[in-house]
Amino acid sequence: MSKASADGVTVGTRYEWTVKGMDCASCVAKARGAVERVAGVSGVEVSLMKERLRVSLDEARARPEAVERAVGAVGYTAAGRRRLGPDGESGAANGREAGDGGPCGCGDHDHGRKLAQGTHDQDEGHGEGHGEGHDESDTHAHGHGDPAERGLSWWRTGKGRLVILTGALLLAAWGSELLVSPGISRWAFVAACLIGLFPVARRAFALLRAGMPFTIEMLMTIAATGALFIDASEEAALVVFLFAVGELLEGVATDQARSGIRSLVKLLPKTALLMDGGRPREVPADSLAIGNEVLVRPGDRVPADGTVVEGRSGVDESPVTGESMPQTRGPGDDVFAGSINTEAALTVRVTREPSDNTVARIIRLVEEAEESRAPTERFIDRLSRIYMPFIVGIAVLVALVPPIAFGLPWDVWIYRALALLLIGCPCALVISVPAAIASGLSSGARRGLLMKGGSVVEAAAATRQVAFDKTGTLTQGRPVVTDIVPFNGMPQAEVLMLAAAVESGSSHPLAKAILSRAERDGLALPAASAARAIPGRGVVAELAGRGEVHVTSPAEALEAGRLPADLEQAAVALENAGKTVVVVHGAEGPFGLVALRDEPREDAARAIRELARLDVSAVMLTGDNARTAAAIGDVIGIAQRARLLPEDKLVAIRELSQGGPVMMVGDGINDAPALKQASLGVAMGSGTDVALETADAAILRDRVADVPAMIRLARATMSNIHQNVAIALGLKGVFLVTSILGITGLWIAILADTGATVLVTANALRLLAYDPARAGGQSRT
Repeated sequence: MSKASADGVTVGTRYEWTVKGMDCASCVAKARGAVERVAGVSGVEVSLMKERLRVSLDEARARPEAVERAVGAVGYTAAGRRRLGPDGESGAANGREAGDGGPCGCGDHDHGRKLAQGTHDQDEGHGEGHGEGHDESDTHAHGHGDPAERGLSWWRTGKGRLVILTGALLLAAWGSELLVSPGISRWAFVAACLIGLFPVARRAFALLRAGMPFTIEMLMTIAATGALFIDASEEAALVVFLFAVGELLEGVATDQARSGIRSLVKLLPKTALLMDGGRPREVPADSLAIGNEVLVRPGDRVPADGTVVEGRSGVDESPVTGESMPQTRGPGDDVFAGSINTEAALTVRVTREPSDNTVARIIRLVEEAEESRAPTERFIDRLSRIYMPFIVGIAVLVALVPPIAFGLPWDVWIYRALALLLIGCPCALVISVPAAIASGLSSGARRGLLMKGGSVVEAAAATRQVAFDKTGTLTQGRPVVTDIVPFNGMPQAEVLMLAAAVESGSSHPLAKAILSRAERDGLALPAASAARAIPGRGVVAELAGRGEVHVTSPAEALEAGRLPADLEQAAVALENAGKTVVVVHGAEGPFGLVALRDEPREDAARAIRELARLDVSAVMLTGDNARTAAAIGDVIGIAQRARLLPEDKLVAIRELSQGGPVMMVGDGINDAPALKQASLGVAMGSGTDVALETADAAILRDRVADVPAMIRLARATMSNIHQNVAIALGLKGVFLVTSILGITGLWIAILADTGATVLVTANALRLLAYDPARAGGQSRT
């Protein structure tokens, strides 16, 4: 995204900084506006949640320091400069170019394996470009960073120091009233106001030079200065102090909104036990490569996505997928980075680079989603651009019209106009939507519900119909043995044993299901030989002590004369229930039937009932025959449409859309066209590439009940947004009237402004603790 010249060739160097001090969307606009005015700068990107600035810089016209000065002039701090390569990865760090050394003595480092470059290292307290073993005390060598990242108390931050300074000056001024005459103490309040106002005014004029006259800093400067001129110095000093307190509280609240991402980052261990020549050796987790084998001891977190090659243990995946019960994992099973080994040692072969593991991809998706603006947010942003000039215009009229037109006192109406200016900042209104969206997305991510942005949240909240794929979504996605019907008194176990022995060399899904059931039941299988497949009909093999035994379709058994009428009736009844039936028979006749079916998920029926309680209808779209679809649909309690090809599913989605917004839930692969056609496509699967990348949203746990949970979370988020907008506009409206009527003064006005911002942010933070599964009465076991 470097700047393009007239001939289409890209020029300029891409740089990235960590920007501290941004608390809302208005802060982002201020930082962007200041940087865009720097000559030689283009492609400016500012991220609030990632606290990141990226620009393309024509170094023939400007140096990176000019960008840092521009950011600093408007009250923020740009630190940890990084030169980006063509792929967007860091090439140099710590405010120096490659090989420059920097204050920490660090030069160019390879960051290709760093998790989710930039934000995550910072969140863990490590500046970009530090090599392994870098001491944490050296982090942020320039002294920047917020309390959450550096472990600093609020009073050691810039905003905290301003609160202490203005508070101490105000107390000193009040104390002077007891010791000196009122005339002298008045000057103490003037001094307290001017000293506290200086950094605010400096930022206001920097923003004015950047083409942004309507800012809270400018309104604050005008109001406090005006109050001094009308001899309201005590209130002016109090207003400056309350403004500083509000700024501090906004910063703390916004930092809490970022905590969801930080909690995901902390899931990943810093080190791993790499198997080297049969012995474990501790190495940095981000140095692991695909194909490495690592030892994961009981109680350890899995350091990378991988496949178990040795050992069997319960693995707690709740930190990643929200699955509350440990899942048994053995050789051949996949495990996620960040999950916890609970029982026995496992050897895991790494299958993904650390920068591309499931947690890293979730973090990237959530961060990108938080920067994707919802339609409501775009509307609020347009409204806020009108709101502040409108309030300023009203304030000018209030200051001029009553004295000029009606001869009323100038000082009274100027005072009221100044109070109006202090409620003219739209910060609370602007942050009302992104704060709620960020909290909702973070809450969902911790519970295995990924939604890619505010527009997806709005679409999920508006959903009135859900279309489900059948295989792998409403069902387990693999057949299991459901019935064993013996013939002539043969034990069920023996029928299953014979079928499993014949199928022992097959890789067919039905064969795997029969073998899995035999293994689960602990059956010893007789030796099989001369096994061969009968295409489209079944399998035959020689079994020790039994001769030739067949496992075939009922039609093949009937043709061979080995399916008596009563067994044929049983087979028909099972097939009418949507099951696949095989007949086990030999030269001496039939031994019995084995029925299999891709069974519904345990929570599927409950999920459909929960959707009904949310006033959302559900339908199953499947390519299976009508009989199988009806058998599954009747068990679950869902309407069905059967024998649908992919293009037929598209038609079905269009038809359903006529009745309102439609959510399509599928596996993210075969259902890709339908997922795109629907108002909202949701992929269900345990962190697969497609599940995470293709659809609008993804459910990491294989739980159908997470579909109503996602809708419930989206609706809670939209409700929170409506509450926030009502709080912001309601408070502004009330104090607009009371300020004009003279009921409230300057310090109440500033409390209303900063208080509204803190209230809407605190209200949004409630979503971090919201559990949509519990809200719907869903069992967590």
